[in-house]
Amino acid sequence: MTILVDASLLSTDVLWLNTSPHLKLFDQPLLRVLSRAASVVQWEYQHSPDEASSLSVAVELLHEYLNSYHKQPVHLVGHSTGGLLGLLYASQYPEKVKSLTLLAVGFHPAIDWKAHYYVQRQLLPCSRQLLLAQMVDSLFGSQNKNICRILQNILEKDLDNSASPHSLFQRVSMAPIRVPVPLLVCGSKDDIAVNIQELQRWQKFFKSGDRLWECLQGGHFFHYFYPRCVAGQITDFWLQSACESMTISEC
Repeated sequence: MTILVDASLLSTDVLWLNTSPHLKLFDQPLLRVLSRAASVVQWEYQHSPDEASSLSVAVELLHEYLNSYHKQPVHLVGHSTGGLLGLLYASQYPEKVKSLTLLAVGFHPAIDWKAHYYVQRQLLPCSRQLLLAQMVDSLFGSQNKNICRILQNILEKDLDNSASPHSLFQRVSMAPIRVPVPLLVCGSKDDIAVNIQELQRWQKFFKSGDRLWECLQGGHFFHYFYPRCVAGQITDFWLQSACESMTISEC
């Protein structure tokens, strides 16, 4: 098991959570834009091929890290399973979380592209490679053959090596989770994995100041295609959260 942290930014109060070493390249455009407004630590959870994938273990490792390096609450941000990890952590240790931003995380938070893949795998009489090619088209839109092969290879590695509650033998259903911290939920209207209805159901749990933002397009990886729009929503949410914790005159 390996935990990777950018040690040069340990004084920051923004923590990006990642559970997939093979999908993190899609986070980079957003992280570059966010880094202009704040220093962002990237925290990764990786497990070896011989270890069981366990988000409960990831939660405890994250807590150990935050206790060691962040004495003040932090802004947590995560996409898909990284966001699910942030949600689980914020529900257990809200005193350590300044705010939580979820990207492509539905009201039933275990739903992700892998859950969608395994459903299709059981329903469709086709090979793994053909189904992954179809998933590329669903998740990223139409691409040329070379790009499609690259993306297909990335998705295959993500299936085999990243933390996930799902497998070919079991798909996990998780009940909605309330968190007492300020919450921003972002998603795309054309995401086939986490559809717009799943996003909008979050409003049942919203507190004063919580937000839902819907990107018009971009699919499951909308933050890769529209990093400036997403970063604008996140930084504005951070500013709002900061102002709400201060007096009106201070804002």
